[in-house]
Amino acid sequence: MPALKSSQITINLKSMDLFFSNIKKIFITTLVFVIILASVADAKKRQPVTATSWLVADGDGKIIKSVNHDDLHSIASITKLMTAMVVLDANQDLNVRIEKFTRQQHLQLALIRSNNHSADLLCENYPGGTEACVDAMNAKAIKLGMKDTSFVDASGINNDNVSTSKSLVKLVLAAQHYPLIVKSSQTSLMKIKLKNTYLSFKNTNPLVGKHQKFLVSKTGYIRVAGGCIALLMETDKGKRAIIILGSKNTHTRIPEVKYLVRNY
Repeated sequence: MPALKSSQITINLKSMDLFFSNIKKIFITTLVFVIILASVADAKKRQPVTATSWLVADGDGKIIKSVNHDDLHSIASITKLMTAMVVLDANQDLNVRIEKFTRQQHLQLALIRSNNHSADLLCENYPGGTEACVDAMNAKAIKLGMKDTSFVDASGINNDNVSTSKSLVKLVLAAQHYPLIVKSSQTSLMKIKLKNTYLSFKNTNPLVGKHQKFLVSKTGYIRVAGGCIALLMETDKGKRAIIILGSKNTHTRIPEVKYLVRNY
């Protein structure tokens, strides 16, 4: 085997140095990329609030902390708070039976179980019917200073029931003055006797009845709105209004409420 010349050895060594230098660069680049991906994934995992719009305010409506509180957002079944208020404002007989249940039971079903049919029936049986009921809801929104709020139905199933976190604070602060709404917001399990049996309905807010004292509580969800909740509660820091709109899903909104209560 012929011996290698010194010039050949030098060239080979340079080639090897270049090869290992490129390998080193690729390794470092890959490592940095992996670290960045891991950091992003960890940040997402630790993200405490997925909602696109949220707000915490005190008992006077003063904003303590918020994100995108002026963004217009579909509000889903939070709508039912306004439905309940205008129905109660009309001073109709709460003991009148509408289909299987009384007007009062329909109010409770709409607030506790977020029953869409009950909300619709309440508006259908409002003086003047559904159109008059929705008009009253929009008029009350204007009266409360919710200028960017609009209602088109009683249940919130329509995407066009819209508001902002900032305006919904005014809604929950007004709702606390309705005893039936407060009682419903504090009811974890509703039972209705129907003939020889009892029907049970759980509150859509699983925190109700567990330690927190809620004055107003209403959850909501449709695909466009995401997970939503509007509430007013007593805390060791005083009253807190919490509005969450556009949470990732119905499971994320409750941990987000806990996080906001704990921190603000």
